[in-house]
Amino acid sequence: MKRIGRQALRRLVRRLAGVRVLVVGDLMLDQFIWGEVERISPEAPVPVVRVMADDARPGGAGNVASNVAALGGRVTICGVVGDDAAGRRLLAALRARGARTDGVVVVPGRETTQKTRIIARHQQVVRFDREVPAVDGAVGRRLRDFVLRARAAADVLVVSDYGKGTIDAEFLHALADVHRRTPFTWLVDPKRGNFAHYRRPTLIKPNREEAAAAAGIDITDTASLHAAGRRLLERWEAGAVLVSRGESGLALFKPGGTVEEFPTVAREVFDVTGAGDTVMATLALGLGAGGSFEEATVLANHAAGVVVGKVGTATVTAAELLAAIGATGEPRARSRGVRRAG
Repeated sequence: MKRIGRQALRRLVRRLAGVRVLVVGDLMLDQFIWGEVERISPEAPVPVVRVMADDARPGGAGNVASNVAALGGRVTICGVVGDDAAGRRLLAALRARGARTDGVVVVPGRETTQKTRIIARHQQVVRFDREVPAVDGAVGRRLRDFVLRARAAADVLVVSDYGKGTIDAEFLHALADVHRRTPFTWLVDPKRGNFAHYRRPTLIKPNREEAAAAAGIDITDTASLHAAGRRLLERWEAGAVLVSRGESGLALFKPGGTVEEFPTVAREVFDVTGAGDTVMATLALGLGAGGSFEEATVLANHAAGVVVGKVGTATVTAAELLAAIGATGEPRARSRGVRRAG
């Protein structure tokens, strides 16, 4: 692979501003309760957390939207929330970050998905989840119709599938059918329940465990990773498959080509919460700004390296991304031959 230099990356970062991204997926409110642990409870062998502060941030697809906005993109978010305090707080937080929320359906009587994390000395003590794992058929049709109308005005569509019911087979089949007739750029962050229904995305980004499950191949080494990537390219009819492998970095597969392996550039890792959302947002903006798959991947790798150095559901700004590109080396992707899938 041709080396991607710092100047090319900096130019790409400066083109991110104004890229129009439509994000659809599972919306949730990420609540963080911060405190200190000074003793063990006399009632049970559990830590006593003395609460010092709390805050709430958009999570799930909302975190993708927050990252798009933080990097200078223009983002519209589409999903479902309940007509409750958490839903109102989530919508207010999204609007405060610059996201358009006219694609969000507010459902009376529904509970907004919430994840509450207790954090003490930068360590997560416990997490509480509140969620309703299904979307009514009429609500699903409203979401689908909105996305099919709005996607024409967007440079990139991101499907952020957290498996909470917003994204279903009917929705994915509709997108694949439209893409077959009128191609557009769309990215998917997949979940197990919909593995059989993803078709024709421009890029799809499973993590290592998801890639193994979707391909039916236990990924234990380079050979099994490559076999899984080739199988997923064919099965999902994807323009590219990007496997995120945590501290091992990213592996990019394209049809009939080579796999490019990108080592992680993270310098300090405090919290990986939401790092995949940052990667998706950066990929979307990079491709929407005219970058290649490789350029967008390198940029997303740098963005992830910044965000894992923060605690909680976090975002990265264009200024931080530029600084990271300047402060780190230029890890050369390792190119390996991949046989044409047959």
